Formats: sequence, C-alpha cells, structure tokens
Amino acid sequence: MRPVCRQYTLADRFLTKRHLPLANPVRAFKHATMNSKTSSAIEAKRDDLIALTQDLIRIPTLNPPGQDYRAICEYLDRRLSAHGFETQMIRAFGTPGDSEKYPRWNIIARREGVRGGDCVHFNSHTDVVEVGAGWTFDPFGAEISDGKIYGRGTCDMKGGLAASIIAAEAFIETHPDFEGAIEISGTADEESGGYGGVAYLAEQGFFNPEKVQHVIIPEPLHKDRICLGHRGGWWAEIETKGEIAHGSMPFLGDCAVRHMGAVLNEFENKLFPAMAARRTDMPVVPEGARSSTMNINSIHGGQAEQADDFDGLPAHCVPDSCRIVIDRRFLAEEPLDQVRSEVTDLLEGLRASRLDFDYELTELNAVLPSMTDREAPVVQTVSQAIQDVMGKAPEYVASPGTYDQKHIDRIGKLKNCIAYGPGLLELAHKPDEYIGIDDMVDSAKVMAAALESLLLPKA
Repeated sequence: MRPVCRQYTLADRFLTKRHLPLANPVRAFKHATMNSKTSSAIEAKRDDLIALTQDLIRIPTLNPPGQDYRAICEYLDRRLSAHGFETQMIRAFGTPGDSEKYPRWNIIARREGVRGGDCVHFNSHTDVVEVGAGWTFDPFGAEISDGKIYGRGTCDMKGGLAASIIAAEAFIETHPDFEGAIEISGTADEESGGYGGVAYLAEQGFFNPEKVQHVIIPEPLHKDRICLGHRGGWWAEIETKGEIAHGSMPFLGDCAVRHMGAVLNEFENKLFPAMAARRTDMPVVPEGARSSTMNINSIHGGQAEQADDFDGLPAHCVPDSCRIVIDRRFLAEEPLDQVRSEVTDLLEGLRASRLDFDYELTELNAVLPSMTDREAPVVQTVSQAIQDVMGKAPEYVASPGTYDQKHIDRIGKLKNCIAYGPGLLELAHKPDEYIGIDDMVDSAKVMAAALESLLLPKA
C-alpha cells in the first residue's frame, strides 16, 4: 500500500474547532458611494483588462504537474512592479509536488499608502486544471467571442485575478493619498489543496491578522454574490485485497474487484441515501450541494492499462487488489469523526459478513468547513459595494467545494475573509470555460469600491 500522502500531515494542523465569528477586531469601516472617477478609470482600462486576462490564460499553468508557475509569477512581477508594488517571489520548498522540475512558486505584491491603516489583500490562485475533452475553442488561445474570453482558467480564476489588478491600479491612480496597504497575491496549487500556495504562505506569517486585515478571494461565485465559506472535505483511498490465480480457475483465487463491488453496493444502498437525506443551514450553492455528497474519484483493479502502442491481449489473472479514491464533501452540521466512521463501519460490516473480505483505508486529506460571519467588515463592505455598483443587494452563498479560505482561516487565524469575483461557478473545470468581459468590469468596480470604503481617509 502506498504511504499516506503528506497533504494529510499538513492538513492536520488546521483540523481544530471551527470558529465562525470574526476573531480579531479591525478598524471600523465607513461606507462611501463609489467615486465616479474610479468607475470611469476602470471603464477606461477595459482593453487593458481584456489583454491582461488573455496574457494570463496563454500561460498554461496546468496542475498537475504544476507547469509554468515561475513564468506566471514573473509576468505578474513585471506588471505589478511597474505600478509601484513591491514584490516577493516565494517558493514553497518541500510541499507536495514541489521539485526542481515543477517548483511551487508564488508571488505577493504590496503597495503602501501614504500613512498607516488596514491592509486589503486580494488572493488568486494561478493554477488551472487539466483541459479535458469537448472544447470548441483553443483552451489556451484566450479567444474572444460574443463578449466572452474563452480558455482554461478564464473564470477559475484568472479573470478574477485580472479584475483585482485593474481594480487596485484604478483605485491607486484615482486616490494616491490612500491609507493602509493593498496586497495582491498569485498562489500555487489551489486546485490540489493549496499546500504549495496559501497554506505555505500562511505558515510563513503572510496572513497574520496583524499584517493583513481583509482578504478577498476572486473565485467565480457570480458578480452579485458574496461567498462566506465552504463545505468540508474528506478524501480517502480504499483497497480491497484478493489472491491472484489463473483466470480460468477463479475459484482458486480471490477477486479483489468483486470485493470492491460489494463496497460500492453498500455505498449505493446505505451511505448515498443517508447523505442525500441531510440538509445544511449553510447557504451552499447549487441546491444539490445543500446535502452531503460523495464522488468516486477513481477505481483501479487488476492489471495496469497498457501503453497505446501495445496491441497484444491481456493475461488471464484474478486481480488481487482493487483501489478506489473517495471524495466526501460534508456539512457544517456533520462532525468529521462521523464522516470517517460511516465509511469504516460499512467496511467493518463487510469484513464480518463477507467471506475472505479484507481491506485497507488510507486517509489522504481532511478539511473542515469554514464560514465567515455576515457581520464581518469585509462582508459588509463588499455587500454595500455590490449595491452601489449593481443596484441590488447581494446573495450570500457558500461554496460546494473548498478553496483557499480554509488555510487563511485555520493556519492564518484570519477570519475576515470572503470569496468574491466574476464568473459562473458551474463553468469551472468544464470544456469551453469562459469569463464575461462585462462581468469582469463590474467586479473590478465592486473591488475598487470596497477599497474606497476601507482605505480612504475618514471625512
């Protein structure tokens, strides 16, 4: 059996009691209707916003394996340095996946105001998932069609990164006398847990509440929504054991795949119905994620698949091993110990009732739910900004999947954090992923309005 992934060792550091209220007081914020000059400055930067997004998409930061992380950080370094930001390039040495071939590079850029005050941090991950099949656009071509930019990572989340940069630049140009500081980060590995990105930076103190007071993560939750947090996640590998024998005499062996079939049958008949019956009070979207869910991430049993250039026939063997990886997403109302025990109890029941059944379970990772209080300053500020820019009250939601808020919350101990950004959640990881240009402009205006409320001198 393979050793337990190091991700769990890191994750274990933040499997602590969940705290919903804001842990650290921050400076009282004030509301000011968005400055028309700032809005006009963002409109004037529309072409720049488009070009910036296209440039980011054309850097194929695929994860796995963690491709071109340095290249995108160097691009951001040039861009942000030219606008007066002091930048740091930080490699997450020793984190999962970090190697000389695929180093885990991150960038943090900081622009100081004319005097002290709060720091507002925009955090975006730079990695994108595999392309997959079914595209009608070049996944890294960043083509424009019908007011949309197409490509892998457009909505998840390079469009949000670009919008935050434009918002910060327009705000600084319009209000050079701002207080406090603005930070923008581009971080690695969010799509595989964030341990080579935000988790590492949080461990190094970059999200200390004494250093950073407000965090906005421009994930694609729709431009008129504020995402307060996310469900929990538990990942494990289950291996059923068997005995190899000749395929013509399976009675002389023990088929591990059949044993796994019994596991899947227990899941179908007992676990899936039980999960579907549960509902959360968290405002999770879409509706189906208001219940507990579990995905069978992969299944492998018997002989390994042969290379494409092999045209021979398989050997005749009874498989002595079968493995699945499960991806269990759980609710704030479900204790993690219960999530684990539901699976192990089913497996132990099979061990007691099924002849020669044997298994091994390896926990890969675990993440507790995270939720920011609605009264937190960043929530109230962005809420008012959405009303100013779009003339409507925002919807408050929670994400079905985890994102890097978990590390800012658990490791950084910074509770004043939300996800807000352009893009449609349902497009993430899909073919023909896109970001609407108007949505990016509107979200940039919201981000800039939030900066005005948090960083402009009080009247």
